[in-house]
Amino acid sequence: MARRSPKSPRRRRGGGATAGAPSLPALSSLTELPAFGELSCSERQRSAFGAARDRAVAAGAEKDELVMGCVVRLDRGFPAVLCEDAVFRAEFSARLTKGGLAGRAESRAAVGDWVCARRPHGHDMGLIEEILPRESDIARWRGGARGERQTLAANVDLVLVVQQLGERPVSCERLARSAVIARDCGADVAVVLTKADRASDDVLARDVAAVREVLGEACPLALTSSAEREDEVGRVSACARALGVPWGVDAVRSLVPEGVVAIVLGESGAGKSTLLNALLGREVLETGAVRAADDMGRHTTVARRMVSLPGAGVIVDEPGLRSLPIVGHERGLAMVFPEVSEAARGCRFRDCTHTHEPGCEVLGRRASGEISPARADAYVALASEMRESAASLDPDVVL
Repeated sequence: MARRSPKSPRRRRGGGATAGAPSLPALSSLTELPAFGELSCSERQRSAFGAARDRAVAAGAEKDELVMGCVVRLDRGFPAVLCEDAVFRAEFSARLTKGGLAGRAESRAAVGDWVCARRPHGHDMGLIEEILPRESDIARWRGGARGERQTLAANVDLVLVVQQLGERPVSCERLARSAVIARDCGADVAVVLTKADRASDDVLARDVAAVREVLGEACPLALTSSAEREDEVGRVSACARALGVPWGVDAVRSLVPEGVVAIVLGESGAGKSTLLNALLGREVLETGAVRAADDMGRHTTVARRMVSLPGAGVIVDEPGLRSLPIVGHERGLAMVFPEVSEAARGCRFRDCTHTHEPGCEVLGRRASGEISPARADAYVALASEMRESAASLDPDVVL
């Protein structure tokens, strides 16, 4: 007699939502999802899948029901899993949600997570048995003194930081913050400045120079525009060439070649969905207008999802982030500002804030021109925020 199968997922009627779940889009209609062959896992993750499959079999699952898959979409927390021959909605197994796996209580999957999933015979849904180890974990702090890290996407190679242009100066503080989080979480970073048609030539030159000074000449940078008039397109493209900045949709596509998984981060209204529609070559993602009062937008992206770019890699589309707290990212700070971090180790006082203390090596090298004032200011501001955040955390909170 066959062993009794562990908890099976609830059946759905006609491909709709699970019982008690919100209405979810039919997976068959999501043509922008990547193919399984566009994604790749590491040898460590393959090995972890084998061990997870053995544990699931020992708990009563049938071996031929177990597959390795990738979470390619989250609709209000409900994951869609892509495996070699199908894409299906999944719930979390009781073993996972009760935290019985080697003491791991984490049961929330992120887009990009590789998982060991079970597809019981006769069911159109699956169960996520285990979330496999992440090679990168793009996360932000959410909450106050007893908050937690929220994973925005897993196993991402590149973070595309998107910011709109206009008469207001570009927020280099926001760009530096995003870069620190990206590098600390195991990903590279590139900057895409959108809506370049809204900025004059002088403003474009000012903002490009500011980005290069804070993030360095080595940080990839691209410009895009939503302009349709030929004269305006010509003006912006000519200015981009004069500044030596790659321009247009193809420039962004080249940042995400085949085999690369990127995530787009930016505030609401930064033009992320418009950019992705341009990269896809069709209107797939909903876009919205920005408020005239503060030049900010409303959330038009609700689901977190992977989008396959024709002739390029895969992008994770993320809802706009109003805030991006920086807590516990000291390693990323040192990676983005290595010369400032190295100087800080030579300061007379271990708790030097690099603002006024005698014997401050950072201030000394800044005065001598060895360190850019803009890079020093960005480093000091983010380091100060991390110190204050760490001091405000409850002692038992683990970063």
